[in-house]
Amino acid sequence: MELAFLSADWLGTPAWLWLFFLGLVALLLVFDLGVLHRDNHEIGVRESLTLSALYIGLGLAFGGWVWWQLGSEAGINYLTGFVVEKTLAMDNVFVIAMIFSFFAVPRMYQHRVLFWGILGVIVLRAIMIGFGAALVANFSWVLYVFAAFLILTGVKMLVAGDKERPLDQNPLVRLMKRRLNVTPEHHGERFFVRQPHPVTGKTVWFVTPLFMALVMIEVADVIFAVDSVPAIFAITTDPFIVYTSNIFAILGLRALYFALAAMIHRFEYLKVALSLVLIFIGSKIFAADLLGIDKVPPLLSLGVTTALLAGGIVWSLWKTRAGAGAVVAPGRD
Repeated sequence: MELAFLSADWLGTPAWLWLFFLGLVALLLVFDLGVLHRDNHEIGVRESLTLSALYIGLGLAFGGWVWWQLGSEAGINYLTGFVVEKTLAMDNVFVIAMIFSFFAVPRMYQHRVLFWGILGVIVLRAIMIGFGAALVANFSWVLYVFAAFLILTGVKMLVAGDKERPLDQNPLVRLMKRRLNVTPEHHGERFFVRQPHPVTGKTVWFVTPLFMALVMIEVADVIFAVDSVPAIFAITTDPFIVYTSNIFAILGLRALYFALAAMIHRFEYLKVALSLVLIFIGSKIFAADLLGIDKVPPLLSLGVTTALLAGGIVWSLWKTRAGAGAVVAPGRD
């Protein structure tokens, strides 16, 4: 009975593979919070890079395991999705740093916000990917909609540049301040506190700026997922590959954040590379039809994607080498 359940097909993949992945993610989260960051402390660049190397290594190792279990095409698609999502996640760092700065989140509590944020990401991405998989399974033409959306997004990123609305004008921030009891200062690592209301004098629940930062990061991830989920579906429609590559790429973002936020100014041309990647991924679906082939070979997709992103990173580091000594703090203390 148990063996039959484990071997049962779930969204095109045996249940035991899903359980293995979810168990591995749970162990990583427990190890992260219970061992590595049992006490709140500021994460330096060296620790950030070390942890990032660990998470990237685990993500690539999982990709090798997928290759071994599901075949070379699945393995290549996983690696392509992992690279694309990891790079798109890097682009999120600027927004996260802006949120932390706006809410004046002390650096020693930033990891706590990112940790709980990743739990929300795991659930939200599952919902969005599940919805996307159902759409693709029932309406194959949705892939062309995704492809067109990616091309338009890539072109918009190329011509529009960065135009961020100040957070004090953000409708969600203003709504939370208007509808919730918000403390003007932080209360350590707490998201909620009970204290007397300034008008009624009754003891009521207040949310802290730390909680508001968490909400904004979760909302930001939903917005970013609008790009990343269609991008991975344009690479593969296998829900297991889509979800696992997404989650493994995002898992290491918390660790990588503290290093990237200190040198985000060195990746000036990364957005251009991302734009070209999105245009390429969207275009290859239409190109396959024009060429009369089933799809662009996965190895070619991985090669072009990696080359574009590597070129953008190398060019950015070269062009900004004169300011390599500058450091941008990932949030005010």
